[in-house]
Amino acid sequence: MDKDAEVIIIGAGLAGLTAAKVLKNAGKSVLVIEASDGVGGRVRTDEIDGFLLDRGFQVLLTAYPETKNLLDYKALDLRSFDSGALILDEKEISKIGDPLRQPTSLISTLFSKAGTLADKLRILKLKLKLNAKSISDIFAEQEMSTLMYLEKQGFSNLIINKFFRPFFTGIFLEDKLQTSSRMFEFVFKMFGEGNAAIPAKGMGMIPLQLASCLAANELLLNSKVLTLESGTVTTTTGQSYTSEFVIIAADELNLPFPHQKDAKNFCSVTNVYFTAKNKPYNKPLIALNTLPGKLVNNIAVMNTISKDYSKNGQALISLSLIGDHSAKDEKLLQQEILDELKYWYADALNWKHLKTYHIKYALPNDDKVSNEMAAEDIALNKQCYRCGDYLLNGSINAAMKSGRIVAEAIIKSMAK
Repeated sequence: MDKDAEVIIIGAGLAGLTAAKVLKNAGKSVLVIEASDGVGGRVRTDEIDGFLLDRGFQVLLTAYPETKNLLDYKALDLRSFDSGALILDEKEISKIGDPLRQPTSLISTLFSKAGTLADKLRILKLKLKLNAKSISDIFAEQEMSTLMYLEKQGFSNLIINKFFRPFFTGIFLEDKLQTSSRMFEFVFKMFGEGNAAIPAKGMGMIPLQLASCLAANELLLNSKVLTLESGTVTTTTGQSYTSEFVIIAADELNLPFPHQKDAKNFCSVTNVYFTAKNKPYNKPLIALNTLPGKLVNNIAVMNTISKDYSKNGQALISLSLIGDHSAKDEKLLQQEILDELKYWYADALNWKHLKTYHIKYALPNDDKVSNEMAAEDIALNKQCYRCGDYLLNGSINAAMKSGRIVAEAIIKSMAK
C-alpha cells in the first residue's frame, strides 16, 4: 500500500507544528491532520470587527530556549510589555516594576504598598539567584508548591497576596499557587532574562510561522482523527491515511482511540474582551486585581502593546477569569465584570462587550513538572509517538520542545 507520508502528525498545535518543521528540515515527508479549521491549537488569533483577539490572554517569554532557536523573532515583529505590574487594591492603584531594567520604576516600586521594603529586596535577590541558576538545575530541584516556596524564601503574606498570587495566577491559571516550585523558578527566570511579548499581529502569528513550512497537501484541516492502528489513522468521515510513523500531538482531552486519557486535572480560563473609546490606563503593563473573592484576575489593554490589535484605535481590553465560567448567563457575567472593575475604572460601565472565550483545557496540571522526556514517555510503540506540553510543563517552550524531541527521535529511528 502506498503511504500518504513518512510521518502523520495528529494535531496542528505548537507541538505538532514544531515536529513537522523539524522533520521537514530533515527532508522527511509529513501530513498534519487537524480537527479544527486552523493551525495553532490553544494559540490562535481571531479578527473580529477590526480587532485582533487572542484566544486566551497569552504572552511569549522571549528568553524561552526553544522559541529562540525555532522562531524568527524579527519576522514576528514582537512588542513587549514593561516588566512589573499595576496593582489594583482597595485603596489605590500602584506599580511594581523592575528597577534593574527600568530605573524609572524605582520610586513607584519602593512606595508601592503591595509589599514591604524587605519583600522588594528579596525579589531582587531571587532574580539574581535565578539568573545564575541553569534551567537543568531548576528542574532537578525538589518540588513543593509555589506558595510553600515563596514562604520559605521569606516573602510576607502581603506581597504574596498583592503581587505573586494574582500575577502567577494569570500564568498558572490556578489561584492556590499549588503549581510546582520548579515551574515558578523557571518562569521567574524567563521573565528576568527576557521580555514578555506578543507578535504585533497576534499570538496566532507564532503557529502560522511554524506552519509556513508546510505545502497545501501536507496540512488537512477540519478532519478529526477517530482511531489509530498500525500506522493508519481514520478520521470521523471514514477517510484513512497511512504512514511509517504517527505522532499524536493532540491535548489530553482529544487523544484518538485506543490512546484516550481520562484527564481530570487541568486548568480552565475564561477570556473576555471589551472595547472602549478611552483606555482604562496607558501603560504597557498587566493590571492585577488583588481583591479577595474577585472575578477578574488580570487586565491587559492589548492595543497599548501593539496598535495592530485595534484598527480604529479604540481600546481593546482583555480580561482573564480563572476557571470555567461557561455555565453562567453571558449577560450576567458581563455585568458582574463591569460592576467589579468600575471600582477603579468608572468608565467601565460604558465598555462594549466584544467576545468571550471559554477555554476548558487551557493548561495541563503543573503540580509535578519536568523538562526532559524519557523514551518510554514519547514512544507508545515502534510506530506511534506522542508530544505535548502535558508531558513536560504547561508552556509554549515545553510544547515546542516536546515536538522537537519526538521529531528527532523519529529521524534517529529512520536512520537505523
